[in-house]
Amino acid sequence: MTILTLNKKELEDKMGVPVEKIEEKITMMGTPVENVTDSEVSVEVFPNRPDLLSLQGFARSLKQYLGRGGAASFKVKKSGEKLLVEKSLPKEWPYAIACIVKGIKFDDEKIKEVIDIQEKLGEGVLRKRKKGGIGLYPLEKIKFPIKFVGMNPDEIKFRPLEFPKVITGRQILRQHPTGRDYASICQDWDAFPVFVDDEKTIMSMPPIINSHEVGKISETTSDVFLEATGPNLQVLQKAFNIMVTALSDMGGQIYSIECKQQNGQVVTVPELEPEKLEFKIENVNRTLGLDLSEKDVRGYLGQMGLGFEKAGGKVYALVPAYRTDILHWVDIAEEVAIAYGYDNFEPEIAEIATIGDEDKSAKVKKAIGNVLTGLGLFEVSSFHLAKKRDVKKMHFDFKDWIEIEDSKTEYGVLRIDLLSNLLKILAENSDAQYPQKIFELGKVFSLGGENETGIDEKEKLAICLADEKISFTDLKSVLDYLFKMIGVDDWKIEEIENSNFIPGRVGKVIVNGSEVGVVGEVAPRVLKNWKIKVPVVAVEIDLDWILLS
Repeated sequence: MTILTLNKKELEDKMGVPVEKIEEKITMMGTPVENVTDSEVSVEVFPNRPDLLSLQGFARSLKQYLGRGGAASFKVKKSGEKLLVEKSLPKEWPYAIACIVKGIKFDDEKIKEVIDIQEKLGEGVLRKRKKGGIGLYPLEKIKFPIKFVGMNPDEIKFRPLEFPKVITGRQILRQHPTGRDYASICQDWDAFPVFVDDEKTIMSMPPIINSHEVGKISETTSDVFLEATGPNLQVLQKAFNIMVTALSDMGGQIYSIECKQQNGQVVTVPELEPEKLEFKIENVNRTLGLDLSEKDVRGYLGQMGLGFEKAGGKVYALVPAYRTDILHWVDIAEEVAIAYGYDNFEPEIAEIATIGDEDKSAKVKKAIGNVLTGLGLFEVSSFHLAKKRDVKKMHFDFKDWIEIEDSKTEYGVLRIDLLSNLLKILAENSDAQYPQKIFELGKVFSLGGENETGIDEKEKLAICLADEKISFTDLKSVLDYLFKMIGVDDWKIEEIENSNFIPGRVGKVIVNGSEVGVVGEVAPRVLKNWKIKVPVVAVEIDLDWILLS
């Protein structure tokens, strides 16, 4: 949850009414009012609506919600300028897009707002700049064409923003405050990305910092060059569209730039045409328990800033380019519900009565968790989605991936085990004090389920103990106590071979005559893949045997 603080007078100027008169409507729009003072209005903005993280975006949506404007449209003219993305860039940061916005009357308030939007997009949509960065430059200080290139960090020399002298790219990561904050993103790269104009002037070193000489917006600036760079083109375009539409709402005229990527693909940016998303009105009605007509739905979507189109017997929502949260017809139903007003839904008492009880799975997991935390282990919770390259650090030849279609991030597969995630957590905390004792209770996924998805879900328990003097015996003691406390007497370990563990120090866990998991000392080559420098003992157990008993 983000608290957005708005200038009260500017918001009232845009809305044409005092905030106090529309305070309830602001909350009903899905942005609860946190506080109102004589000079400021603070509202809560959920992470799924980054387009509301500016005065411009918030006022635009509020006007639409109040029925003072339908779907927004943005006029884009051609600039005739080009951006060239070169192959010298590090493989981790291959994409760049850009455009020009002219005619903005910058003052101190607008400059602060632009910086605030940049920072919020960088922290949220772009995941603390790990997924990209956005930069602005006074247009009059740069010469086209612009190139986005990779350079040796020690050969990059310019004066970074608000810094007294010229330093190298590597020095920026050590000496500049912003460089230190984001050094972990690029410090291990062989080349650092930089923007260079036609006069060989270094404009910036994305995603870290702009040049003080050509990358600082002031109150005399009216025309700007806007860019976004990062590892995923689709993610960049989403964040970029939020930024450029906010600048347009400040009074700017947008001019497109042809951006030629490394692979030769030419992307004309920005692309602000709304995206068509097909849906069925009957599905919306069934989901919400309403009986809305086509006219009603059209009106409610307009109230939320979405267009409506009917063609060939099908209906479509026209989703603005700055809305990153609408991916499915269910999202359309939610938009209709917000516009309809949650206070207008009539509660109904269900016709059936049931007795509530805690789910057996939850009871078992809670009992196991209590035992393990009592032994001094820390419970962790990792993502159901994983990166292929992380899983392959342990499961080298695995091929039966359950992949996410059109994944927007590197987390593109469902996890197949818990141990890979626990080892990743140990690797990320290698500088912390040892011993480190962690466990996780959660689902893993595999192909072959008999349900409609064809995916089998299993509840598992994984434990990892890491220390310089840790051994198989330490983990066996934990299992002894755990099984005793949950009432399991018939269990044993039989030696097996498993390439992820040290030969002779690995076994299968057998409970009531059935194999339920594997336990052992993790093989050095697996630890090396994760750059873990201390021994690790681990176990992963299938919990279905106890959940189904």
